[in-house]
Amino acid sequence: MFDALIIGGGAAGLSCALVLGSAKEKPFAKDKHIGIITHQKTSHLQTALFNNVLGLNPGTTGASILEQGKKQLAALYTHVAQIEKEKVKEIITLNEGFQVLTNKNTYTSKIVVIAVGYTNLITIKGLDAYIEPHPRAETGKDRIWLKNIDHKIKEGLYVAGTLAGWRSQFAIASGSGAHVATDILTLWNGGKHTKVHDKL
Repeated sequence: MFDALIIGGGAAGLSCALVLGSAKEKPFAKDKHIGIITHQKTSHLQTALFNNVLGLNPGTTGASILEQGKKQLAALYTHVAQIEKEKVKEIITLNEGFQVLTNKNTYTSKIVVIAVGYTNLITIKGLDAYIEPHPRAETGKDRIWLKNIDHKIKEGLYVAGTLAGWRSQFAIASGSGAHVATDILTLWNGGKHTKVHDKL
């Protein structure tokens, strides 16, 4: 049983996992079981080149960010389970939490974060009722979003990144993942607004 399971290893998903992972020393988060399903072959980061992102050297590629992000998560936050080479097929709502079925395994989690891309190729059963045309994308591109209020689809089910209705901009998607993570930390912290920063 995961306390939080993130689906998607792009900018939003990895950002969410890094922020959740960094809270491991906090009393309200130290015993939480966190996982991320990193299968993300369709991430737009695969072909991206960044010259306009604060903190990134000009010429940084999206593919290198994806690879480095997984290494950073593994090195700093070993307690966050990285599940690779599995594709999510279905999400089933349970009385308490969710069941996540992949092409290889079945997982249960109290909280699920959907952080996959915003193309209309999404094939995860159980999300159909929330799919609508994307509010911030060109109509002809058939982009979608999962209808939500402030990243929350329903109790325990969150969406981050472009699929949450945000524009396809790296800093926005990454920030969206961090936003969801701090919302989850706030929930775990009994509703007390929570953020996590390392300090020198």
